[in-house]
Amino acid sequence: MARIFIGLMSGTSVDAVDAVALELPQPAAAIDSPLPPGSAGTTRAWCSLPIPAELRAELRALTRPGDDELERAAGAARELTEIYARAVAQVLAQGPFGAPVVGIGAHGQTVRHRPAQGFTIQLLDGALLAERCALPVVCDFRSADIAAGGQGAPLVPAFHRQLFARSGQQCAVLNIGGISNLTFIRADGTLAAGFDTGPGNTLLDQWIERHRGVPFDTGGRWGQSGKVLPDLLQICLSEPYFAHPAPKSTGTETFHSDWLDERIAASGCTAADPADVQATLLELTAASAAAAIAASPGVHEVLVCGGGVNNQALLDRLRAMCAPTPVVSCAQRGIDPQAIEAAAFAWLAAQRIDTRPVDLEGVTGARGARVLGALYLPTPG
Repeated sequence: MARIFIGLMSGTSVDAVDAVALELPQPAAAIDSPLPPGSAGTTRAWCSLPIPAELRAELRALTRPGDDELERAAGAARELTEIYARAVAQVLAQGPFGAPVVGIGAHGQTVRHRPAQGFTIQLLDGALLAERCALPVVCDFRSADIAAGGQGAPLVPAFHRQLFARSGQQCAVLNIGGISNLTFIRADGTLAAGFDTGPGNTLLDQWIERHRGVPFDTGGRWGQSGKVLPDLLQICLSEPYFAHPAPKSTGTETFHSDWLDERIAASGCTAADPADVQATLLELTAASAAAAIAASPGVHEVLVCGGGVNNQALLDRLRAMCAPTPVVSCAQRGIDPQAIEAAAFAWLAAQRIDTRPVDLEGVTGARGARVLGALYLPTPG
């Protein structure tokens, strides 16, 4: 019998809440056995709700130290939870699905990610979301992995394997959100590695918002109008994170506007045309991802998902850097590239409700498979 799980995601771009209704079969395999590739389910509905500018600014501010953080964080979590609840309602309105809705997987908004210090914080009120939606809610997915010595991120490679593993074909899956992450899948369908490559859209979005007052660079056209600044690109690529071996993860704690301003000043580019800085940031995102892909020889294909697929200029640079390896949107596999991450948290919620451990040892560095997520149950009746 099929089941429906709702997945909810708001990423480091802090632009929207994505929601997916994912249809999954009842688990046939034993709980302690690995799921076979191809058991990733079917997307039945999808929606995206924008995060209001004021809340977006507050969530970004909370990634940095500030005054009265505890009360501000609690208020922001509650406000974001209400948007999550509206997203659930919009997805459910696209039904009926002919299968019961079993639960919700909700990522929340990351405001601190400090695996080296043993913690990660995603803002969300799981109890309130369960109350609003009258459904079980799974959230706080990353903490169990960190408790087991892992990075807590990225978690989506386990789902990428379910979606994209093909016998005899080694592939890479590049998810370009605010931060880019990469999954390597072996030809035998097992996970080889997965890690954050560095900035995705976050620096690009913040720079264009500062200089042009819009949240993102449509199609990458503004960045494409500028020219790359070699000195700035070189100093950005000298960031120590890029040289760190996997497992590794990062976020806006490293790649933020102050980080960029410091490198603009150090490179002597303070008087540069803002479009040239945007072109350089586009090159930084493409170059850091391409270098990570090149470090794993034998990849037959690079599949791209996340909001970055809408930046045509970025995809063009990735294709040029990765040639002759094909770089294609996940849409060519019949999967909406912007729905994948939310679907991943629907899938992860199913694993939690089924009490099935998720094995990310080769990705995050955790000491073996762990059951991920905290479960909040609605009031009966």
